[in-house]
Amino acid sequence: MKTILQINSSLFGEQGQSSKMANDFVDQLQANSDATQLIRRDLQAKPLPHLDGNRFKAFTTPAAERDAAQQAVVAESDALINELRDADIIVLGMPLYNLGVPSTFKAYIDHVARAGETFRYTATGPEGLLEGKKVYIFAARGGKYEGTAMDTQSAYLRHVLGLMGIQDVEFIYAEGLNMGGDVADKALAAAQDLIRQKAA
Repeated sequence: MKTILQINSSLFGEQGQSSKMANDFVDQLQANSDATQLIRRDLQAKPLPHLDGNRFKAFTTPAAERDAAQQAVVAESDALINELRDADIIVLGMPLYNLGVPSTFKAYIDHVARAGETFRYTATGPEGLLEGKKVYIFAARGGKYEGTAMDTQSAYLRHVLGLMGIQDVEFIYAEGLNMGGDVADKALAAAQDLIRQKAA
């Protein structure tokens, strides 16, 4: 049985275009397979705290020396990391906010990109510990950025997932959603065609 981990990060929750695309893809993926298990996280509905000095100290304090509050912080992070470890397919609903990822998703990354857990430092640089996973990123954008210098989000996602050993990353873009005319309709229709192909 394959496990799908879906993470939506739109400020508009289930009504966000990135969430709708990710949801459609997962629904079709499940319909085309009788052997999938789904874990779903909505970072708008249940946001994680942003990383601060106290939370980071909890990660770096030896387990035997952590107080109760630190143990709770690490337990929450460990649970998120275990979801990643267990996932065969990772689906991200990813809007573009101010040329970057939503802050709720950055908070998520700060809880799962942990040295010694999802990557480790070696003499030749960091080595990812979460290999053999497939990632689909459903990227919704108000303007058109793909392939331009302003698309820092795509590069960041490839790099930060790669840090953890996740190299098989595929983007499905829907761009120009705020540009008026029929631009949005065409972009969403093209994305839906790709969703059907990828979920088949």
